[in-house]
Order: sequence, then structure tokens, then C-alpha cells
Amino acid sequence: MRKKRIVIVGAGLSGLSVAWHLAQRGREALILEKEREPGGLCRSKQKDGFVFDYCGHLLHFKKKYTLRLVKRLLGNNLRRIKRSAWVYHSGGYIPYPFQAHLDWLPEGIRKECLEGFIHRSSYKKSTTRARRNFYDWVLATFGKGTARHFMLPYNAKFWKVPLTQITCDWIDGLIPTVNPRQSRLRAGIQRYGYNHHFWYPKQGGIGSLSAALAGSLNTVFTNAEVVEINTKEKTVRTSNGMKEKFETLILTLPLPLIKNIITPLPQPIKQLCGRLRFNSIFNLNLGVDTKDTSERHWAYYPQQDISFFRVGFFHNFSPSAARDGRSALYAEAAYRADLPLPLPRMCGLMQEDLQKTGVLSCEKKVLAQDSNVIEFGYPVYDFNYRPVLKALFTHLLRHDIIPCGRYGAWRYASMEDVILEGKDVAGRL
Repeated sequence: MRKKRIVIVGAGLSGLSVAWHLAQRGREALILEKEREPGGLCRSKQKDGFVFDYCGHLLHFKKKYTLRLVKRLLGNNLRRIKRSAWVYHSGGYIPYPFQAHLDWLPEGIRKECLEGFIHRSSYKKSTTRARRNFYDWVLATFGKGTARHFMLPYNAKFWKVPLTQITCDWIDGLIPTVNPRQSRLRAGIQRYGYNHHFWYPKQGGIGSLSAALAGSLNTVFTNAEVVEINTKEKTVRTSNGMKEKFETLILTLPLPLIKNIITPLPQPIKQLCGRLRFNSIFNLNLGVDTKDTSERHWAYYPQQDISFFRVGFFHNFSPSAARDGRSALYAEAAYRADLPLPLPRMCGLMQEDLQKTGVLSCEKKVLAQDSNVIEFGYPVYDFNYRPVLKALFTHLLRHDIIPCGRYGAWRYASMEDVILEGKDVAGRL
């Protein structure tokens, strides 16, 4: 049987996974990537002696296959880490998850949260109501206190849309649930949730994984931004003058962009693309001259007067990220296109807030600074999400275009998820 010609748009983790798994089956795919190196957001950069990732990326494994694959790719360059995650609240830090460590809170807030847990059944009178939207789910699951002091402000700050407009389709184990008894166990830190342990490369940052996947592939073309996908001619045209035929195309770039590059595209499909909602992320990386001794891996910030929603510490993932007693960290702020951040001032604002929250001090000197604007951060699961995706996928598949990965398939997905999706797509071709 003749093998179809496969073109992959985007050399992020999902595109690389498809190509790698195809190669294991003796199949070849042409990969077109707009950046000068493969990896997408799963890349790292070295600056002034520090190693920064493009944004926070950690490996969690639910499937033995994925762990075996990553170990095969990275060899000894991988370490397993017990999570140390925190929430900034009441002027200090309490362990994550917030709802499992209420005894760390001031007495009045602790009492409010516990009473909310006990009386949360009042929000479950209607099962339909409890499942209607994320706002109702939070109240029905955690009660009024935990909702008011953490769940609602944090998620509103992160998603940047009213929480009554978000469904619960994305949760799927991402938010740990506990009962009132568990929330009062102060003896030690309770490591609930899917990421109580995680994995990270010893050297080279998270980009080591993308580099390992790409290293065995001979058909990755960089500096080749796809500017047109012609569904009638079955061709792909790039910014550097390439024009390639395809029989099957794997699409991993952000789904809303298809309205600009697929031709011909019916007007109703273009309009559907405009209904896909998402937040954007501003990522600030800093290299600091003194060692952070907290041993935290990351922390969450629900407060509206703090510019970032999360801070992470690269040097606690891997000591090689910052040598000689130094620290490497990142801070992330979310925004929407119609509610933009003052980007030219964000680096300064975030450093001020890092001092306010005790992450930085006046004695700590910033030796390296790097920032990234991630336009397509997280897809928003509103009530249009599923019908819009169904219509878009139907149109794409009709033209032998397979959406794949976090952005092509437009879903809240982990690195393991997109690696496995790449394997699945390769197996179906």
C-alpha cells in the first residue's frame, strides 16, 4: 500500500511526538516550524549563566508508557521530585492545596472555611445547578469560605472571564477535593492532587525533552512559518518560499489562527474561529545573585493587587538552572486581548510585587532578565466550546487536516497528554 505524504505544521511537543512515533513505524513526515528551533513553548534558553524555560513546564506521568519513553529519550538526565507548592495568603505562605491546610490560616478565616465545608450541601440542592458552571461547582464542592478566600479569586485572576461562563469540562482531576476532616490535618503537608510528585531534566531545562525528540528526525524545517494551507490544491506555503504538497496534514498551531491561513475557508467557519476564547500569559524570568533557601517549587497568588498568579523556582527543579549560590525564577500574569496588561511596565511591576510577597528583597540583585509574551495561553472552556470545536473539527477532517495537541486540538493538556495524543495520531495514519 502506498504511504500518504504527511506534513506537520508546528514542531512543538505534539508535532514532534507525531513525527517521532511515525518514525518508529518507518514513516516519515515533513515538519514546518516558524521558529529557528523546534520545541514550541517546550523550549529553554540560557542567559547570563542561567537556564530559563519559556514558561512553567513540569512532567507528570499517569501512564507507564510515557515515563518509559521520556526515560528512553533523556536517559540519566531526569530526576523525580517531591512537590513543594504553596499559596500566598494572609501575608504568608500556606501549603498547597489551600483546601487541605485550613489550620494554617488565621482563626477567623479558618472557621469561615470549615463552616463553609460543612454547609456546602446547601449548594447541592440541585445537581443540575451544581454542574452548571465552574462558579457553582466551587461553592458546591468547597463551600463559601474556601471559595471566597482562594478558589474564586484565583481562578477569576487566571481565566480572566466570569466564572459563571466557564464549564467544568476542564477540571478532570486538576483541582484536588478534600473533606472537612482532611482539611484540618496539620501534621505535616498533605500532598493531594495529580502533581504531588513531578519530573524534570537535571540539565538543560525542559527544552532537553524537545531536543531529544527532534534529534532523531531529519525532516524538521525551521524558520518556515506556514502562511497558507490550500485545501483545494492540498498544498502548504511558507514564509521562506517553500511550497509542499500533502495528503494528510497534522495541525498543531493555535486553532484560532486557521482563519488567517486556510483557504478557501467558508465565512461561517471563520466566524466560529472568532468564538474560541483564551487567555494570554506574560512570563518574566529572573536570575538573582543570592540563593533562595525556601526550597519551594512554585506558589499561587489569588490577590487581585498582585500582578502575577504564579511564581516558580527553576533552581529548585534543577540546581543547574542557577549555579554558584544563585537563584532562577519565573512569574506569570494572565490577561485578555480586550483587557491588556501594561506590557512595557510589567517587568518593573512584577519585581515590585515579588518584593512585596517576600520572594525578592532589596539585598537581592537581579543579574539576568528575560520575558515572553504567550498570546495563546489557555483555551477557555465556555458554553460555546464543545459545539464550536465539533464544527471546526468536522470541517478540518473533511479536508484531511487532523488537529492535534494543546493548541491544534484546543484543550487544557499536559505534556504527557500531548505526547500520548501524538502517539495516537501516528497510530491512526
